[in-house]
Parts: sequence; structure tokens; C-alpha cells
Amino acid sequence: MVPLVGLRKITPSLVILAGWFSQDCSAWTPIKASTTDIHHSSSRREILGVGIASIMGFITTTSTPQPVQAFDNKISTKYDDRPKRRGSKPENLGVMSRKDLVGEEYMGLKHCGAAPNCFCSTDSIEDDPEHSIPAWIWPQESDKESAFAQLSEVISSYQPGQANVDGGGFKIITNDPKNGYMYIQFESLKNGYIDDVELALIDGTGERTIQVRSSSRLGYLDFGVNAKRLNYIAAKLRAKGWDAKGVDLNTHANYAIQNELV
Repeated sequence: MVPLVGLRKITPSLVILAGWFSQDCSAWTPIKASTTDIHHSSSRREILGVGIASIMGFITTTSTPQPVQAFDNKISTKYDDRPKRRGSKPENLGVMSRKDLVGEEYMGLKHCGAAPNCFCSTDSIEDDPEHSIPAWIWPQESDKESAFAQLSEVISSYQPGQANVDGGGFKIITNDPKNGYMYIQFESLKNGYIDDVELALIDGTGERTIQVRSSSRLGYLDFGVNAKRLNYIAAKLRAKGWDAKGVDLNTHANYAIQNELV
């Protein structure tokens, strides 16, 4: 709960409008205070100070974007003084039990949801053709260890700013070849929006197969950022002999139209 005191003109004939707002401002609990209580407990100046401090503190902690540093491999320092809107790391990332539209369980990555700002290879093409993309398959002659070595090489050599995306840089947060999982964060240059990318080897989803998820944290549209990122990485993997198709805008026409790519 967040204390909030709203003051109008303080006179002996008026009471203070005081109470508690819930953290999301959806509920208000009034507290009755008489003018006698006011005179006995605090001066008008003290009460006014508390009220203003409470209001300003509430606004500051809930509404103001906080400045943060971009990743070290960002392409420019031009927007370093601009407040960044990174968003919170989504819950339930990683490989875990999911449910499809009919309630059947499967092991997969987090569902994309409804917004056209996400792609996920474990989202069924029958259930969600708008977000589903093909998984990536490593070459026949490679094994799990060499496949993840190639993934790490390709991701590490990613060029921030390619196709005018991810200018804020990126960072590999988790690289766990033993358990077949990689998690990377990519950042936009101006506003510091963070996108989450996961690459995972999931038992039962195909031999030599890496499942892929790339999603924006904030907003509704991504203006092609996730597609451009995945297509860049997929092209680098194809050069190493992978079957990595990326995002085909012909089969994701709604994404392309909404994000103004056509």
C-alpha cells in the first residue's frame, strides 16, 4: 500500500482528505481525520509537507522511467542521458510444461500471446500461426556440443544496429550447453526497450533441433525488430550448414502489415 494525502484548503472548518491508495491505484481506503486531530498532532506546514512528499514520492516511484546504462556493445553514446524503458523480465521464461489450446501439456518455451511482437517455435502452427516459426536444425555431422558452440559464436558476433535494430547492444545472460539452453537480452538504442531471446534443446521435439523464441517486453507492435533479428541470426547459421528458416513475411502477412513492413 502507498500512503497518499490529498490536501485542499486547510481551515478549521474543513477536514483533510486522507487515505491509502493500493499500489496500482485501483483501490482507495479513506481515513477520517477531524480538525481537532490536525491541531493536536501537527502544524499545517508539517501536514502540507507530508502530503506533498507522499504524492511526489508515489509519482516518482511508479511513473518516471529510470535512466540505465545500455550494454557495452551499444553502437552510440548519443542517447545515454535519455531515460530507458527496459521493462521487467517476463515470468516463466525457460523450458517448462505448457498447455495448448485444448489443454494438452507439452514441454516448451513461453507462449507469445496476442501481440504481433513475438515469435516462438514451440507455439503450435495449428494453434497460433501468427507467432509460430520453424525450429532450427543443426547439421548432420555436428553434435550437441558443437551445435551450441556455433550458436555461441553466431550470437557473440551479432552486429548491434544491423537493419537499424538492437543499437543498444546485447548480452548473453545464460549460456548452458550442458542443459541445452541459451538466453540473450537485446536492447534498442533510444528508449532502451529490451527483447528476450531464448534458444533451447527440448527432448521430444525433433533430432538436432533448437527451439527459438524472440519477444518484446513492452508495447504492442515491434516494427519488425524481432523478425529482423531472427532472420539475421538464421542467415549466419545457414552459412554454417544449419536448416534455419527465420521469419517469412509471406506466411506472417498480418505481422508484416501491422508492423508496417509492407
